[in-house]
Amino acid sequence: MNDSQLVISSLAEAQQRAGTAGDAPAVARALRAGGASAVVIADAREGMDWVDTEHARGWLAGTPQSPDVFSTAMQRTLAQGFVPADAAIVAKMVDPYALPLFSWGEAPPARPPCRQPPERRLDLYAIVDSAERLHQVLAAGVRTVQLRIKTPPSPDAAWHAMLRDEVWRAVDHAASFGAELFVNDHWQLAQELGATGVHLGQEDLLALGDAGRARLLASGMALGVSSHSLWELCRARSLSPRYIACGPVWPTLTKDMPWVPQGLDNLAWWCRAAGAPVTAIGGILDASEVEAAASAGADGVCIVRGLGPDPRATLPTFEAALAKGRGHPLADVPAWPHPSLTPQR
Repeated sequence: MNDSQLVISSLAEAQQRAGTAGDAPAVARALRAGGASAVVIADAREGMDWVDTEHARGWLAGTPQSPDVFSTAMQRTLAQGFVPADAAIVAKMVDPYALPLFSWGEAPPARPPCRQPPERRLDLYAIVDSAERLHQVLAAGVRTVQLRIKTPPSPDAAWHAMLRDEVWRAVDHAASFGAELFVNDHWQLAQELGATGVHLGQEDLLALGDAGRARLLASGMALGVSSHSLWELCRARSLSPRYIACGPVWPTLTKDMPWVPQGLDNLAWWCRAAGAPVTAIGGILDASEVEAAASAGADGVCIVRGLGPDPRATLPTFEAALAKGRGHPLADVPAWPHPSLTPQR
């Protein structure tokens, strides 16, 4: 990214450059429309910076910095290979692990609501695509499960009926085994049918808008949130979730994603900085990977395919690996994370 593509300035300078007297979001939009690929308006509102990039836009709240100081820090971070959205997060951090707040939209970010500490660790976390498979892993001894049934491009009445039945059965199975269930995506149906937890990706949470996210939080359901980057981590923690998923830790074939694998170093950093329990996800197939994720501090370790066709046979090995990993001294935590998305050149 060359200097002409990046604008880091005060609001007054940005207004002059854009030729408009609008507020920070409007001025940034004008600059982006004029060719800037990333805009940071430093100290634009009560110590907050407005960030508008390809990947994320919102208010960044932390230690106030002058535009010159912010610009120097962000240029240094960009040179380390971070995309602008993550570079702005790192530039705002005056100390390692001291993550700033980052808004979901044009409303300023709010402090995370206080939650009671969880009563249990998430431990091994099985992600399944049917109530039948969910019952199978519960019967084997797993006590944290996610039902993930993705919506097809054109769902019909039969599909919606199937989904309702699957969620209802999953809720019943989880209650019977005393397990924590997280329903992926379909949070209103999950609430209606009595599920106590839901997992949502960042795009789904953005699509809800401020009012929808408020309704979700008011539902009282435990919330799990995906995160792959620093800006996603900052947004996730603002919702005071039950857990934040860090991934992909290792390369995975389950999803086609642009993210660079986090590795154990970023996983350990997430566990230190997130301010919420962290689950490791992505490419976890064997016991050695479960052990390593646990030794990095993961509260939960997600397994999608690793349990195989007979979880009763494979689960004891994974449980032993989890216990062994937690018995190790915690892995060294780096002062700063490495980039998890490669800039496009």
